Amino acid sequence: MPFSVAIIGAGPSGFYTAEALRRSERDYRIDLLEGLPTPFGLIRSGVAPDHQSTKRVARSYERTAADKAVRYYGNVQVGRDIGLAELRRLYDAVVIAVGAPLDRDLNLPGGDKTGVYGSAAFVGWYNGHPTHRDLEPDLNVTAVAVIGNGNVALDIARVLVKTPAEMADTDLPEHAAQVLHAAPVRDVHLIGRRGPLEAKFTNVELREMGQLSDALPLVDGGQLPMAPNPAASERDQRLQAKNLETLRSFTALDDRGQGKRVHFQFFLRPLEVLGDGHVEGLRLERTRLEEGRVVGTGETIDLPCGAVIAAIGTRAQPLEGLPFDERSGIVVNRRGRVAKGLYVVGWARRGPTGVIGTNKPDADEIARHIEADLTEAKATPGHHTGRAALEDLLAERGVTWVSFDDWKAIEAAEIEAAAPGMPRKKLISIAEMLAVLDGPSSPGE
Repeated sequence: MPFSVAIIGAGPSGFYTAEALRRSERDYRIDLLEGLPTPFGLIRSGVAPDHQSTKRVARSYERTAADKAVRYYGNVQVGRDIGLAELRRLYDAVVIAVGAPLDRDLNLPGGDKTGVYGSAAFVGWYNGHPTHRDLEPDLNVTAVAVIGNGNVALDIARVLVKTPAEMADTDLPEHAAQVLHAAPVRDVHLIGRRGPLEAKFTNVELREMGQLSDALPLVDGGQLPMAPNPAASERDQRLQAKNLETLRSFTALDDRGQGKRVHFQFFLRPLEVLGDGHVEGLRLERTRLEEGRVVGTGETIDLPCGAVIAAIGTRAQPLEGLPFDERSGIVVNRRGRVAKGLYVVGWARRGPTGVIGTNKPDADEIARHIEADLTEAKATPGHHTGRAALEDLLAERGVTWVSFDDWKAIEAAEIEAAAPGMPRKKLISIAEMLAVLDGPSSPGE
């Protein structure tokens, strides 16, 4: 008899955990529970539409889902359809892999004005996430300020300034394409409190900003240091050197009459969102670094803009029965252990850091924790009924769940509906997804 493990969340960290358990010498039955009908988390709804090569990592997750030991339960939301405490009674181990889907509060005077958006909501909107499809951002503006110096900020800036031709072979949803391509945006300002050495851009994404057909990246060469920070690690110095080289190359680009500009604005701290009800500008203070700390100089400037998008980080969503650190926005844990038989991986464990592959070591460690804890407890396989009891409970509550085969049918419908050159035409509501299915899987089938 196998041990039963429930993984809450079917994004990268959830699938990597399932794969780590599958490779174990111990026999596991692994169930992935996902609140949406669609799997893959940020691969589907966070990676930018024009980064289709990055999305191909989902192929490895499909191989994991095809294993007979693994079962996918889409459209099952923990906290609504079943409680965490119930899952812990049904399974030998429960792993929290819910990511960090909520925007952090901008926490600025005027931050509640119309035209201020969080990056999770904005990215979810242009990726067709059902939760954010009705965001309806007002982009009838000429300038947008994006607060943040990481890859999410770069993604947003790039999507804002790319032409329809550049986005033609992406899965940008129609509702977002109509707004983005009609927007009169001419200037996008990337705002960072620190300098270019501290920016969290990966160099591959940074270089893309110099390859846009109708947008010119602008950098103040006087803000670029001559060399990386000698106090940084060798790895960080290599990354800094690459980014400095790329930023310097932007200063040498010819103005070919591009209609749009992406301004890299370093050493500026947002103080206030300006405007009467709607965003009209952003008040900023010039900063400097003293022993690694950001210090305000007292000099302020007002940047005219009609929208502000805060790419300042995200946080996990609290779940009843789960210890949660409100300040850091993560599940309280000790190296991934939350309590006996309860674990956490990925962004819910450590916050929104790293790239997709960063979740693999997390998953491997949790698999080792589960193995060690079951051994220490001298647990008996089959003691927790897991999957059978879950399906009985869902059936009793009338919960319709989506199997992985159901998901493949949804995906096939998206691919079939796509215009030539597009990878898919995303269904952006749960009702649309379920309507594709000729009777979605029901518990007990």
